[in-house]
Amino acid sequence: MVFDFIVIGGGLVGMATAAEINRSAPSKTIALLEKEPMVGKHQSTHNSGVLHCGLYYKPGSLKARMAVQGIRRMTEFCQRYSVPHEICGKVVVATTEDEVARLHLLHERGIANGLRDLKWLSAEGLQKIEPHAAGLAALHVPEEGIVDYAAVCRTMYENLLNNGVEVKTNSRVLKLIKESLEWRVATNSGEYAAKFIINCAGLHSDMVARASGVDPGAKIIPFRGEYYQLKPDAQYLVKNLIYPVPDPTFPFLGVHFTRMISGGVEAGPNAVLAFAREGYKKSDINLKELWGSVSYAGLWKFLRKHQGMAWEEVTRSFSKKLFCHSLQRLVPALQGNDLVEGGAGVRAQAMLKDGTLEQDFHFKNEWRALHVINAPSPAATSSLAIGQYIAEQAMQSAA
Repeated sequence: MVFDFIVIGGGLVGMATAAEINRSAPSKTIALLEKEPMVGKHQSTHNSGVLHCGLYYKPGSLKARMAVQGIRRMTEFCQRYSVPHEICGKVVVATTEDEVARLHLLHERGIANGLRDLKWLSAEGLQKIEPHAAGLAALHVPEEGIVDYAAVCRTMYENLLNNGVEVKTNSRVLKLIKESLEWRVATNSGEYAAKFIINCAGLHSDMVARASGVDPGAKIIPFRGEYYQLKPDAQYLVKNLIYPVPDPTFPFLGVHFTRMISGGVEAGPNAVLAFAREGYKKSDINLKELWGSVSYAGLWKFLRKHQGMAWEEVTRSFSKKLFCHSLQRLVPALQGNDLVEGGAGVRAQAMLKDGTLEQDFHFKNEWRALHVINAPSPAATSSLAIGQYIAEQAMQSAA
């Protein structure tokens, strides 16, 4: 059988893409290939569980548009299918005068992106929402929330099966062979053929692109984000979500506090180079993948540019005291013995040859193929909107 579309990657973005093609073109045959025994095993569920609404992103960028559309669509999805979620709001806290100035810019950016009911808070106003947070000022973002992304994945998976999409788990892509009018996709579970392929392979998206003969124009560098959890008797310190003002010289948000939909409070993540693309622990090492990272000139340019903060991230990874110290900027009453080690995630971040990180979503249209090269946070929140965008692009290219 020759499928009309094969989607490679069974994370949230891959499943949303397959679902959107199925919804808009129900006569098309679709297969989704996932290398794990079940869908959503990596970035889709190894994250903070936050519903992001698009505060940080450059107005007019694809990421900003997808985030604002995405949280509203994801919230509707959760309501429709009774997926556990809560729109609890978050505060972004400025602790220095420099951060207050940057917070004003974030406020303006949020308004430009179409966020609703943003509210500037004084130090006293902040403590009415988060009594144990401390700062000179804060921005209340009421549209943000928390969700059970594992339940979202299970629901999407069931919907795909119920609507006739063939989901092939335990199907790692080994080879992509271009033929005159179609692709042959060799996997460890067998060979499949398709008129059009869509690469949503996340942590392995650049490798899949290269396997099809395409230069992705960037390399996925895996960054591990490590979390602590607050002990039960310290969880009163955080009511919902408490974030810092991002440092514009470093491309990650910084450690923060997140109440989880299943209960408890997480603190983190940091951002350190992972020694494997699925390296959730410090001891996880894949020598081939590690060599692929450290032999990439772009990584060394990135580290030279951000050497101070990169070193700070590494030392914080090995020091609970330093990790706690960073968190105390937001919640001064927190103590080291309030924290226990939590889980970790690995972020698939596309890095360019000059050492800059690709900040926006990045897609490549090629012969009978569309490659999602970069889909970082807020891709989980935005997955339904991104899936629609990818599906429209793919169906237009395949026509």
